[in-house]
Amino acid sequence: MAELALPETQYAQSGDFSIAYQVMGSGPVDIILVPGIISHIDYQHELPGYTQILRRMARFSRVVTFDKRGQGLSDRLADVPSLEDRIDDVRAVMDAIGSRRAVLVGFSEGASMSVLFATTYPDRVSHLVLFGGLARIADLFPPSFSPAEADERLANLVKRWGSGSFLANVFASEASNPDAAARIAKFEKLACSPGAIRSYIISNRRIDVNAILPCVRAPTLILHRATDAQVPVALGRKMAAGIPGAKYIEYPSGDHAFWTGDTETLVGDIEEFVTGHRQAGDTDLERILATVMFTDIVDSTRQAAEIGDQRWRGRLDEHDALARQFIDRHRGNLVKTTGDGVLATFDGPGRAIRCALSFSSAARQIGLPVRAGLHTGEIEMRGSDIGGIAVHAAARVMSQSAPDEVLVSRVVTDLVAGAGLRFSERGSYELKGLPGKWDLFAATG
Repeated sequence: MAELALPETQYAQSGDFSIAYQVMGSGPVDIILVPGIISHIDYQHELPGYTQILRRMARFSRVVTFDKRGQGLSDRLADVPSLEDRIDDVRAVMDAIGSRRAVLVGFSEGASMSVLFATTYPDRVSHLVLFGGLARIADLFPPSFSPAEADERLANLVKRWGSGSFLANVFASEASNPDAAARIAKFEKLACSPGAIRSYIISNRRIDVNAILPCVRAPTLILHRATDAQVPVALGRKMAAGIPGAKYIEYPSGDHAFWTGDTETLVGDIEEFVTGHRQAGDTDLERILATVMFTDIVDSTRQAAEIGDQRWRGRLDEHDALARQFIDRHRGNLVKTTGDGVLATFDGPGRAIRCALSFSSAARQIGLPVRAGLHTGEIEMRGSDIGGIAVHAAARVMSQSAPDEVLVSRVVTDLVAGAGLRFSERGSYELKGLPGKWDLFAATG
């Protein structure tokens, strides 16, 4: 199948404001992507994974992206619009493309916008999909946070606007990638000005759609990643509990940005929810057998709080360099760092185990105890990233691991029989999102 060309930016009129939008695909279903707090529909095609996920959606739909008023390529404003004003932008875009009824896919802040639209215009929403969302923006602050502390945090954010620091938690797995950091910083500057983001955040503190969640009548799918560093997964679960009959899917790993990580599973879940079936993924997608290794630093949040951001950044750099050294030495492939851990693949389970054991020992010596999880299975190659059930399984195995422990699945132990490695039984577990019981083993040299 030939790839769809990048879409042209067009404009819809919403009152006195011009709203920039793009359309990709011509499927029978209309999907309106409702963005988070900032967006730039043109520049986001420069962010890895963004165009690919739109093309995947466009296989079964006409997918529409837009910049809210005051954002990206839409008209800039003197005052921040209310949530009611912002949902007018959704209606204006739908009218401009002749869409009577559509699927709303709300991302982050866009989830609350989508809920309000779906309850205000129920006849225009066929399905509601909310990813990485929350009902009450103030829930992002600690309960003990005072207004003065919130204002101080906001002042620091505005002062650093355009450095990429605001979006650091949105792309947490890319935190140590200089190229990614530069792209993210540019995204901030192009999407919104410092004064505008300040006004948006102050306005957003008042957003609370909890009271209208029971009024949602459209079939609703809530998607959230357990490792979302921007919107804690508990807030996604809470939103799902508040909407009658909502279906909830929680992914074991991934960032807040919906176009990163295992997007094939994500889009497949949306497609199945909306159409009742799911297509196979990319026909050109390469699938290989590999041993997947996930690691993370034990108690990293506490350590970071104790030593401060600057020193912690230095410790993480040391950790990442050490991980690369041992992965290279054992002929592995470092897929990515995850903020406080790594994801790597190996063409042999024995090398993967020895790498994990060696790395764990070395990390402990520099005061950064890690835990590791390994599983062997078929993975899907997605450019520089990977996906598939084997990746989720390795992440779930790691979640059961104790500090300084390398935990593996039974298939790994079966494949290295006679290789001189020893294992201790750790029992059978139900791993969230994976079928059946999983026998896990702790590896030793």
